[in-house]
Amino acid sequence: MARRRRRSPPVEMTVSIESLTNDSRGVAHHEGKAVFVDGALPGERVRCRTTQRSSKYDSATVLEVLEASEDRVQPRCSAAGVCGGCSLQHMADAVQIHAKQQVLLENLMQIGKVSPKSVLPPLQGSHWNYRRKARLGVKLVPKKGGVLVGFREKQSGYLAVMDRCDVLDERFSNLIMPLRELIGRLSIARRIPQVEIAAGDDTAVLVFRHLEPLTELDQEQLKSFAQQHNLSIMLQAGGPDSIQPLHPATQELLEYRLDEWDVSIRFRPTDFTQVNASINKLMISRALDLLAPEKGDDVLDLFCGIGNFTLPLARVSQHVTGIEGDSVLVKMARDNAKTNSISNADFITADLYDTPLDGSWLHRKWDRILLDPPRSGAMEVIERLPELEPKRIVYVSCNPATLARDSDILVNKHGFKLISAGVMDMFPHTNHVESIAVFDPA
Repeated sequence: MARRRRRSPPVEMTVSIESLTNDSRGVAHHEGKAVFVDGALPGERVRCRTTQRSSKYDSATVLEVLEASEDRVQPRCSAAGVCGGCSLQHMADAVQIHAKQQVLLENLMQIGKVSPKSVLPPLQGSHWNYRRKARLGVKLVPKKGGVLVGFREKQSGYLAVMDRCDVLDERFSNLIMPLRELIGRLSIARRIPQVEIAAGDDTAVLVFRHLEPLTELDQEQLKSFAQQHNLSIMLQAGGPDSIQPLHPATQELLEYRLDEWDVSIRFRPTDFTQVNASINKLMISRALDLLAPEKGDDVLDLFCGIGNFTLPLARVSQHVTGIEGDSVLVKMARDNAKTNSISNADFITADLYDTPLDGSWLHRKWDRILLDPPRSGAMEVIERLPELEPKRIVYVSCNPATLARDSDILVNKHGFKLISAGVMDMFPHTNHVESIAVFDPA
Protein backbone atom coordinates (compact mmCIF):
# COMPACT_ATOMS: atom_id res chain seq x y z
CA MET A 1 0.00 0.00 0.00
CA ALA A 2 1.32 3.43 -0.96
CA ARG A 3 2.19 5.63 1.97
CA ARG A 4 0.12 8.82 2.10
CA ARG A 5 2.26 11.95 2.05
CA ARG A 6 1.92 13.90 5.28
CA ARG A 7 0.77 17.45 4.86
CA SER A 8 3.13 20.05 6.33
CA PRO A 9 1.62 21.85 9.31
CA PRO A 10 0.83 25.56 8.78
CA VAL A 11 3.49 28.07 9.72
CA GLU A 12 3.01 31.67 10.83
CA MET A 13 5.52 34.27 9.66
CA THR A 14 6.00 38.01 9.25
CA VAL A 15 6.96 39.14 5.74
CA SER A 16 7.31 42.27 3.61
CA ILE A 17 5.37 42.29 0.35
CA GLU A 18 7.46 43.13 -2.70
CA SER A 19 5.04 42.86 -5.64
CA LEU A 20 1.86 41.18 -6.95
CA THR A 21 1.44 37.92 -8.86
CA ASN A 22 -0.80 37.74 -11.92
CA ASP A 23 -3.62 36.56 -9.67
CA SER A 24 -3.03 39.55 -7.34
CA ARG A 25 -1.44 37.74 -4.43
CA GLY A 26 1.38 39.49 -2.62
CA VAL A 27 4.89 38.22 -3.29
CA ALA A 28 7.31 37.97 -0.37
CA HIS A 29 10.35 35.89 0.58
CA HIS A 30 10.97 34.06 3.84
CA GLU A 31 14.11 32.13 4.64
CA GLY A 32 15.08 32.13 0.96
CA LYS A 33 11.74 30.82 -0.34
CA ALA A 34 8.99 32.70 -2.19
CA VAL A 35 5.71 33.18 -0.33
CA PHE A 36 2.50 34.12 -2.15
CA VAL A 37 0.19 35.87 0.28
CA ASP A 38 -3.53 36.18 -0.41
CA GLY A 39 -4.92 39.54 0.68
CA ALA A 40 -1.60 41.40 0.83
CA LEU A 41 -0.49 44.45 -1.17
CA PRO A 42 2.97 45.67 -2.27
CA GLY A 43 4.76 47.75 0.36
CA GLU A 44 2.94 46.11 3.25
CA ARG A 45 4.35 44.22 6.19
CA VAL A 46 2.00 41.44 7.23
CA ARG A 47 1.71 38.49 9.55
CA CYS A 48 0.47 35.49 7.60
CA ARG A 49 -0.17 31.77 7.90
CA THR A 50 0.71 29.21 5.23
CA THR A 51 -2.14 27.35 3.53
CA GLN A 52 0.06 25.22 1.27
CA ARG A 53 3.76 24.43 1.42
CA SER A 54 6.15 23.01 -1.15
CA SER A 55 9.89 22.88 -1.63
CA LYS A 56 9.80 25.80 -4.10
CA TYR A 57 7.24 28.18 -2.58
CA ASP A 58 4.58 28.62 0.08
CA SER A 59 1.04 29.94 -0.23
CA ALA A 60 -0.34 31.92 2.67
CA THR A 61 -3.16 34.17 3.79
CA VAL A 62 -2.99 37.40 5.79
CA LEU A 63 -3.66 37.21 9.51
CA GLU A 64 -2.78 40.81 10.37
CA VAL A 65 -1.62 43.84 8.42
CA LEU A 66 1.20 45.37 10.46
CA GLU A 67 2.06 48.17 8.00
CA ALA A 68 -0.68 48.96 5.47
CA SER A 69 -0.33 50.23 1.92
CA GLU A 70 -2.02 53.51 1.01
CA ASP A 71 -3.80 51.47 -1.68
CA ARG A 72 -5.60 49.33 0.91
CA VAL A 73 -9.30 50.00 1.49
CA GLN A 74 -11.83 48.50 3.87
CA PRO A 75 -13.76 45.73 2.11
CA ARG A 76 -17.47 46.43 1.85
CA CYS A 77 -18.40 42.78 2.39
CA SER A 78 -17.86 41.08 5.74
CA ALA A 79 -17.06 37.80 3.93
CA ALA A 80 -14.49 39.39 1.58
CA GLY A 81 -11.49 37.72 3.23
CA VAL A 82 -13.04 34.25 2.96
CA CYS A 83 -15.43 34.22 -0.01
CA GLY A 84 -14.00 33.19 -3.36
CA GLY A 85 -16.52 35.31 -5.26
CA CYS A 86 -14.28 38.36 -4.76
CA SER A 87 -10.59 38.53 -4.04
CA LEU A 88 -9.66 42.22 -4.45
CA GLN A 89 -12.08 44.16 -2.26
CA HIS A 90 -9.15 45.20 -0.08
CA MET A 91 -7.60 46.99 -3.08
CA ALA A 92 -8.61 50.49 -4.25
CA ASP A 93 -10.58 50.51 -7.50
CA ALA A 94 -7.91 52.40 -9.47
CA VAL A 95 -5.23 49.99 -8.29
CA GLN A 96 -7.34 46.98 -9.29
CA ILE A 97 -7.69 48.10 -12.88
CA HIS A 98 -4.02 49.10 -13.09
CA ALA A 99 -3.03 45.64 -11.83
CA LYS A 100 -5.22 43.99 -14.48
CA GLN A 101 -3.69 46.14 -17.18
CA GLN A 102 -0.22 45.09 -16.04
CA VAL A 103 -1.28 41.43 -16.13
CA LEU A 104 -2.38 41.87 -19.75
CA LEU A 105 0.80 43.65 -20.84
CA GLU A 106 3.09 41.23 -19.01
CA ASN A 107 1.32 38.23 -20.55
CA LEU A 108 1.61 39.73 -24.02
CA MET A 109 5.32 40.34 -23.52
CA GLN A 110 6.31 37.19 -21.61
CA ILE A 111 4.09 34.62 -23.34
CA GLY A 112 3.41 36.24 -26.70
CA LYS A 113 6.67 38.16 -27.11
CA VAL A 114 4.62 41.07 -28.43
CA SER A 115 3.81 44.58 -27.30
CA PRO A 116 0.94 46.79 -28.50
CA LYS A 117 1.78 50.05 -30.25
CA SER A 118 -0.72 51.75 -27.95
CA VAL A 119 -2.52 50.84 -24.72
CA LEU A 120 -6.25 51.53 -24.72
CA PRO A 121 -7.77 53.33 -21.74
CA PRO A 122 -9.54 50.80 -19.50
CA LEU A 123 -13.31 50.41 -19.69
CA GLN A 124 -14.93 50.70 -16.27
CA GLY A 125 -18.42 50.85 -14.83
CA SER A 126 -20.01 50.40 -11.44
CA HIS A 127 -18.02 48.28 -9.01
CA TRP A 128 -21.14 47.13 -7.16
CA ASN A 129 -24.38 45.36 -8.09
CA TYR A 130 -23.01 44.64 -11.56
CA ARG A 131 -23.37 40.86 -11.74
CA ARG A 132 -26.50 39.63 -13.55
CA LYS A 133 -25.56 35.95 -13.71
CA ALA A 134 -24.08 33.58 -11.14
CA ARG A 135 -24.31 30.05 -9.81
CA LEU A 136 -24.77 30.03 -6.06
CA GLY A 137 -23.93 26.90 -4.13
CA VAL A 138 -26.38 25.56 -1.54
CA LYS A 139 -25.54 23.34 1.43
CA LEU A 140 -27.28 22.45 4.69
CA VAL A 141 -24.63 22.86 7.40
CA PRO A 142 -26.28 22.78 10.87
CA LYS A 143 -22.98 23.64 12.60
CA LYS A 144 -22.88 26.92 10.65
CA GLY A 145 -26.45 27.97 11.28
CA GLY A 146 -28.44 25.91 8.78
CA VAL A 147 -28.60 26.33 5.02
CA LEU A 148 -25.76 28.26 3.39
CA VAL A 149 -26.20 29.98 0.01
CA GLY A 150 -23.44 31.72 -1.89
CA PHE A 151 -19.97 31.34 -3.36
CA ARG A 152 -17.32 28.91 -2.24
CA GLU A 153 -14.47 29.87 0.03
CA LYS A 154 -11.12 30.72 -1.54
CA GLN A 155 -9.19 27.58 -2.46
CA SER A 156 -11.85 25.44 -0.77
CA GLY A 157 -14.90 23.38 -1.59
CA TYR A 158 -16.77 24.78 1.43
CA LEU A 159 -19.41 27.46 1.03
CA ALA A 160 -18.66 30.84 2.58
CA VAL A 161 -21.02 32.02 5.30
CA MET A 162 -22.70 35.15 3.92
CA ASP A 163 -26.00 36.98 4.33
CA ARG A 164 -25.85 39.30 1.30
CA CYS A 165 -23.70 39.90 -1.80
CA ASP A 166 -23.13 43.45 -3.01
CA VAL A 167 -21.63 42.49 -6.38
CA LEU A 168 -24.88 40.80 -7.44
CA ASP A 169 -27.53 42.73 -9.33
CA GLU A 170 -29.71 44.67 -6.86
CA ARG A 171 -32.57 42.29 -7.56
CA PHE A 172 -30.48 39.50 -6.01
CA SER A 173 -28.03 41.18 -3.61
CA ASN A 174 -30.32 41.12 -0.57
CA LEU A 175 -31.78 37.67 -1.27
CA ILE A 176 -29.00 35.54 0.25
CA MET A 177 -30.48 35.39 3.74
CA PRO A 178 -34.12 35.07 2.55
CA LEU A 179 -32.99 32.21 0.28
CA ARG A 180 -31.22 30.50 3.17
CA GLU A 181 -34.40 30.69 5.22
CA LEU A 182 -36.63 29.58 2.34
CA ILE A 183 -34.55 26.52 1.43
CA GLY A 184 -34.29 25.60 5.11
CA ARG A 185 -38.09 25.25 5.20
CA LEU A 186 -38.26 22.94 2.18
CA SER A 187 -38.68 19.18 2.63
CA ILE A 188 -35.62 18.50 0.44
CA ALA A 189 -33.30 21.17 1.83
CA ARG A 190 -30.43 18.64 1.73
CA ARG A 191 -31.09 17.86 -1.93
CA ILE A 192 -30.80 21.34 -3.44
CA PRO A 193 -27.16 21.84 -4.45
CA GLN A 194 -27.43 25.05 -6.48
CA VAL A 195 -29.48 28.11 -7.32
CA GLU A 196 -28.61 29.79 -10.60
CA ILE A 197 -29.48 33.45 -10.97
CA ALA A 198 -30.00 35.27 -14.26
CA ALA A 199 -31.48 38.66 -15.11
CA GLY A 200 -32.40 40.63 -18.16
CA ASP A 201 -33.33 44.29 -18.23
CA ASP A 202 -36.85 43.67 -16.91
CA THR A 203 -36.96 40.14 -15.49
CA ALA A 204 -34.97 38.28 -12.85
CA VAL A 205 -34.99 34.49 -12.56
CA LEU A 206 -33.94 31.94 -9.95
CA VAL A 207 -33.31 28.40 -11.23
CA PHE A 208 -33.43 25.83 -8.40
CA ARG A 209 -31.46 22.64 -9.07
CA HIS A 210 -33.10 19.79 -7.11
CA LEU A 211 -32.03 16.16 -6.83
CA GLU A 212 -35.40 14.91 -5.52
CA PRO A 213 -38.99 15.91 -6.43
CA LEU A 214 -40.45 18.91 -4.61
CA THR A 215 -43.65 18.42 -2.65
CA GLU A 216 -46.73 20.52 -3.35
CA LEU A 217 -46.01 22.49 -0.18
CA ASP A 218 -42.44 23.09 -1.35
CA GLN A 219 -43.71 24.43 -4.64
CA GLU A 220 -46.23 26.69 -2.94
CA GLN A 221 -43.48 28.17 -0.76
CA LEU A 222 -41.34 28.82 -3.84
CA LYS A 223 -44.24 30.49 -5.65
CA SER A 224 -44.95 32.69 -2.61
CA PHE A 225 -41.27 33.68 -2.49
CA ALA A 226 -41.34 34.59 -6.19
CA GLN A 227 -44.40 36.79 -5.73
CA GLN A 228 -42.99 38.46 -2.62
CA HIS A 229 -39.72 39.40 -4.35
CA ASN A 230 -41.07 40.02 -7.86
CA LEU A 231 -39.04 37.18 -9.37
CA SER A 232 -39.54 34.27 -11.73
CA ILE A 233 -38.65 30.79 -10.49
CA MET A 234 -37.72 27.76 -12.57
CA LEU A 235 -36.91 24.20 -11.54
CA GLN A 236 -34.08 22.01 -12.82
CA ALA A 237 -34.33 18.30 -12.05
CA GLY A 238 -31.51 17.21 -14.37
CA GLY A 239 -29.45 18.77 -17.14
CA PRO A 240 -30.14 22.17 -18.77
CA ASP A 241 -32.86 20.64 -20.96
CA SER A 242 -34.85 19.67 -17.84
CA ILE A 243 -35.51 23.28 -16.77
CA GLN A 244 -39.21 24.02 -16.37
CA PRO A 245 -41.03 27.17 -15.20
CA LEU A 246 -42.73 27.15 -11.81
CA HIS A 247 -43.80 30.78 -11.43
CA PRO A 248 -45.10 32.14 -13.67
CA ALA A 249 -46.39 28.93 -15.26
CA THR A 250 -45.12 29.99 -18.69
CA GLN A 251 -41.69 31.55 -18.73
CA GLU A 252 -40.81 34.22 -21.28
CA LEU A 253 -37.24 34.54 -22.49
CA LEU A 254 -35.01 37.05 -20.73
CA GLU A 255 -33.94 40.08 -22.75
CA TYR A 256 -31.41 42.88 -22.76
CA ARG A 257 -31.47 45.93 -25.01
CA LEU A 258 -28.62 47.52 -26.92
CA ASP A 259 -30.26 50.85 -27.70
CA GLU A 260 -27.27 52.33 -29.54
CA TRP A 261 -27.83 49.77 -32.32
CA ASP A 262 -31.61 49.35 -31.92
CA VAL A 263 -31.16 45.70 -30.95
CA SER A 264 -32.86 43.54 -28.32
CA ILE A 265 -31.30 40.18 -27.50
CA ARG A 266 -33.32 37.39 -25.95
CA PHE A 267 -31.80 34.50 -24.03
CA ARG A 268 -32.56 31.62 -21.69
CA PRO A 269 -31.34 31.71 -18.07
CA THR A 270 -28.68 29.08 -18.81
CA ASP A 271 -27.38 30.64 -22.06
CA PHE A 272 -23.98 32.30 -21.94
CA THR A 273 -24.29 36.07 -21.70
CA GLN A 274 -21.93 38.70 -20.33
CA VAL A 275 -22.63 39.15 -16.63
CA ASN A 276 -22.00 42.91 -16.56
CA ALA A 277 -24.61 44.71 -18.68
CA SER A 278 -23.05 48.18 -18.59
CA ILE A 279 -19.56 46.94 -19.48
CA ASN A 280 -21.03 44.74 -22.20
CA LYS A 281 -22.49 47.81 -23.93
CA LEU A 282 -19.20 49.68 -23.63
CA MET A 283 -17.33 46.63 -24.88
CA ILE A 284 -19.54 46.27 -27.96
CA SER A 285 -19.13 49.96 -28.72
CA ARG A 286 -15.34 49.76 -28.40
CA ALA A 287 -15.12 46.56 -30.46
CA LEU A 288 -17.14 48.08 -33.30
CA ASP A 289 -15.16 51.33 -33.17
CA LEU A 290 -11.88 49.40 -33.32
CA LEU A 291 -13.04 47.01 -36.02
CA ALA A 292 -14.25 50.05 -38.03
CA PRO A 293 -16.48 48.19 -40.51
CA GLU A 294 -17.66 50.07 -43.54
CA LYS A 295 -21.05 49.79 -45.22
CA GLY A 296 -19.70 47.56 -47.97
CA ASP A 297 -17.80 45.18 -45.68
CA ASP A 298 -18.42 41.49 -45.09
CA VAL A 299 -17.67 40.72 -41.45
CA LEU A 300 -16.95 37.38 -39.76
CA ASP A 301 -17.89 36.98 -36.08
CA LEU A 302 -16.29 33.89 -34.54
CA PHE A 303 -17.62 32.33 -31.31
CA CYS A 304 -20.71 34.47 -31.83
CA GLY A 305 -23.00 32.91 -29.21
CA ILE A 306 -26.50 34.37 -29.35
CA GLY A 307 -25.43 37.36 -31.45
CA ASN A 308 -24.09 39.81 -28.84
CA PHE A 309 -21.64 41.33 -31.35
CA THR A 310 -23.14 39.98 -34.57
CA LEU A 311 -26.41 41.88 -34.48
CA PRO A 312 -24.90 45.31 -33.70
CA LEU A 313 -22.32 44.62 -36.44
CA ALA A 314 -25.16 43.97 -38.88
CA ARG A 315 -26.36 47.55 -38.33
CA VAL A 316 -23.04 49.02 -39.52
CA SER A 317 -21.83 46.67 -42.26
CA GLN A 318 -23.04 45.04 -45.46
CA HIS A 319 -23.25 41.51 -44.09
CA VAL A 320 -22.16 39.56 -41.00
CA THR A 321 -21.70 35.82 -40.59
CA GLY A 322 -21.61 34.43 -37.07
CA ILE A 323 -19.92 31.09 -36.35
CA GLU A 324 -20.71 29.16 -33.15
CA GLY A 325 -20.17 25.57 -32.03
CA ASP A 326 -23.37 25.26 -29.99
CA SER A 327 -26.34 24.63 -32.28
CA VAL A 328 -28.80 25.76 -29.59
CA LEU A 329 -27.07 29.15 -29.37
CA VAL A 330 -27.03 29.39 -33.16
CA LYS A 331 -30.80 28.88 -33.25
CA MET A 332 -31.18 31.57 -30.57
CA ALA A 333 -28.98 33.93 -32.63
CA ARG A 334 -31.11 33.34 -35.73
CA ASP A 335 -34.27 33.97 -33.73
CA ASN A 336 -32.76 37.20 -32.38
CA ALA A 337 -31.91 38.36 -35.90
CA LYS A 338 -35.48 37.67 -37.00
CA THR A 339 -36.96 39.44 -33.95
CA ASN A 340 -34.87 42.52 -34.76
CA SER A 341 -35.75 42.39 -38.49
CA ILE A 342 -32.08 41.91 -39.35
CA SER A 343 -31.73 40.20 -42.73
CA ASN A 344 -28.03 40.83 -43.40
CA ALA A 345 -26.75 38.38 -40.76
CA ASP A 346 -26.51 34.62 -41.03
CA PHE A 347 -25.26 32.00 -38.59
CA ILE A 348 -23.38 28.74 -39.05
CA THR A 349 -22.89 25.92 -36.56
CA ALA A 350 -19.24 24.84 -36.64
CA ASP A 351 -16.79 23.51 -34.06
CA LEU A 352 -13.98 26.06 -34.10
CA TYR A 353 -11.70 23.62 -32.27
CA ASP A 354 -11.88 20.95 -34.97
CA THR A 355 -8.55 19.76 -36.38
CA PRO A 356 -8.26 20.10 -39.23
CA LEU A 357 -10.66 23.02 -39.31
CA ASP A 358 -12.85 23.25 -42.39
CA GLY A 359 -15.99 24.89 -43.72
CA SER A 360 -17.18 27.01 -46.63
CA TRP A 361 -16.54 30.18 -44.63
CA LEU A 362 -12.82 29.33 -44.65
CA HIS A 363 -12.68 29.40 -48.43
CA ARG A 364 -13.49 33.04 -49.08
CA LYS A 365 -12.19 36.48 -48.12
CA TRP A 366 -13.50 38.60 -45.25
CA ASP A 367 -13.03 42.33 -44.79
CA ARG A 368 -13.11 42.32 -40.98
CA ILE A 369 -12.98 39.56 -38.36
CA LEU A 370 -14.06 39.70 -34.73
CA LEU A 371 -13.58 36.82 -32.32
CA ASP A 372 -14.60 36.32 -28.70
CA PRO A 373 -13.45 32.82 -27.68
CA PRO A 374 -13.76 31.09 -24.29
CA ARG A 375 -10.84 30.89 -21.86
CA SER A 376 -9.06 28.24 -23.92
CA GLY A 377 -8.50 30.82 -26.65
CA ALA A 378 -8.64 30.30 -30.41
CA MET A 379 -5.33 28.78 -31.49
CA GLU A 380 -6.87 26.42 -34.07
CA VAL A 381 -8.77 29.14 -35.90
CA ILE A 382 -6.06 31.80 -35.44
CA GLU A 383 -3.76 29.71 -37.63
CA ARG A 384 -6.27 29.99 -40.49
CA LEU A 385 -7.21 33.67 -40.27
CA PRO A 386 -4.35 34.98 -42.47
CA GLU A 387 -5.78 32.92 -45.36
CA LEU A 388 -8.97 35.02 -45.14
CA GLU A 389 -7.00 38.23 -45.83
CA PRO A 390 -8.85 40.51 -43.37
CA LYS A 391 -8.14 44.23 -43.25
CA ARG A 392 -8.39 44.05 -39.46
CA ILE A 393 -8.91 41.53 -36.64
CA VAL A 394 -10.37 42.44 -33.25
CA TYR A 395 -9.90 39.82 -30.53
CA VAL A 396 -12.00 39.97 -27.35
CA SER A 397 -10.51 37.79 -24.62
CA CYS A 398 -11.41 36.56 -21.14
CA ASN A 399 -7.95 35.06 -20.57
CA PRO A 400 -4.81 37.18 -21.15
CA ALA A 401 -2.59 34.09 -21.26
CA THR A 402 -4.36 32.54 -24.26
CA LEU A 403 -4.71 35.95 -25.91
CA ALA A 404 -0.93 36.31 -25.59
CA ARG A 405 -0.34 32.83 -27.01
CA ASP A 406 -2.62 33.55 -29.99
CA SER A 407 -1.03 36.99 -30.48
CA ASP A 408 2.34 35.27 -30.81
CA ILE A 409 0.93 33.22 -33.72
CA LEU A 410 -0.59 36.22 -35.48
CA VAL A 411 2.36 38.57 -35.02
CA ASN A 412 5.51 36.47 -34.93
CA LYS A 413 4.40 33.70 -37.29
CA HIS A 414 2.04 35.43 -39.70
CA GLY A 415 3.35 38.99 -39.67
CA PHE A 416 0.36 40.88 -38.28
CA LYS A 417 0.88 44.04 -36.23
CA LEU A 418 -0.56 44.39 -32.72
CA ILE A 419 -2.00 47.89 -33.04
CA SER A 420 -3.53 48.29 -29.59
CA ALA A 421 -4.73 46.38 -26.54
CA GLY A 422 -6.50 47.20 -23.30
CA VAL A 423 -8.58 45.84 -20.44
CA MET A 424 -12.27 46.00 -19.59
CA ASP A 425 -13.40 45.62 -15.98
CA MET A 426 -16.11 43.02 -16.54
CA PHE A 427 -15.64 41.52 -13.05
CA PRO A 428 -14.64 44.21 -10.50
CA HIS A 429 -13.08 42.94 -7.25
CA THR A 430 -11.95 39.71 -8.93
CA ASN A 431 -8.77 38.55 -10.66
CA HIS A 432 -10.66 38.08 -13.92
CA VAL A 433 -9.10 40.08 -16.77
CA GLU A 434 -11.26 40.84 -19.81
CA SER A 435 -9.30 42.42 -22.65
CA ILE A 436 -9.40 43.45 -26.29
CA ALA A 437 -6.70 43.57 -28.93
CA VAL A 438 -6.49 44.91 -32.50
CA PHE A 439 -4.39 43.33 -35.27
CA ASP A 440 -3.68 44.64 -38.77
CA PRO A 441 -1.89 42.84 -41.60
CA ALA A 442 1.67 43.98 -42.27
